Amino acid sequence: MIHDRPGAVPFVKGHGTGNDFVLLPDPQGRLALSPEVVAAICDRRTGVGADGVLRVVPSHLDPDGAAHADEARWFMDYRNADGSLAEMCGNGARVFGRYLVDALLAPAGEIRIGTRSGVRRLVVPPSGDVSVDMGAVAFPGPDGVGVSVGGRVWEAVAVDVGNPHAVAFVDDLADAGRLLDPPVVTPPGAFPDGVNVEFVVVRGPAHVAFRVFERGVGETWSCGTGACAVFAAARRRTPADGAGEWTVDVPGGRLRLRETAEGTVELTGPAVLVAEGELRPDWPGSR
Repeated sequence: MIHDRPGAVPFVKGHGTGNDFVLLPDPQGRLALSPEVVAAICDRRTGVGADGVLRVVPSHLDPDGAAHADEARWFMDYRNADGSLAEMCGNGARVFGRYLVDALLAPAGEIRIGTRSGVRRLVVPPSGDVSVDMGAVAFPGPDGVGVSVGGRVWEAVAVDVGNPHAVAFVDDLADAGRLLDPPVVTPPGAFPDGVNVEFVVVRGPAHVAFRVFERGVGETWSCGTGACAVFAAARRRTPADGAGEWTVDVPGGRLRLRETAEGTVELTGPAVLVAEGELRPDWPGSR
């Protein structure tokens, strides 16, 4: 990592199945991230480019992480590409864990991190795939949710994975079109804080694939919480497939999911660090 330019902000770029992030190490808890700064960093033409920003900060130095400081040394301050706060990100959590081990901030093995959805347990080997216990999945309603794209409407199920999802099963992933704009979700007001929308096809026993439109981001190559929501919705739809490991395909690769003995969902997949550098002190987005 380069540290010799006064005022520069170091960063690391990483991804999990194509869901990419800019990680900002903040060991002193001094970085002030406005929505405008985050959006500038994530801009794919004029910034670094990413689906979101992960600020790596000691839990006790962040107001949202302080409550978990006794259990988790590090807090994952996750922001969507538009600068909005997000409760949780499964792909981001795996990349976050890989960074902690790579930067020697935590030993390989089991790591607990703080998130806005609570403490999450990671298993980060010295190399290879990373697992994260995503907690319990709930079906909070409301009933009668619908998802519409280009005049086509599908029934959907509301799923909570620490953040909200609307999961719709379709005949073909192409049915969702280009997903340039947010799908219309009904009834109005069902998700007052916005919602991630997944379009799912069944590939075979314990095997599904999906596309996702993430709130505050747009269509992404992958969504970890979305994979958990899809896994839970598919299992409820096809209980005969049992409680074993499921394969979930996304445009950016493949994830593996299973229900733990405690009734939580474990998400496993790649977490890759690809580059490191600095945000220049004279660039508006780094201030």
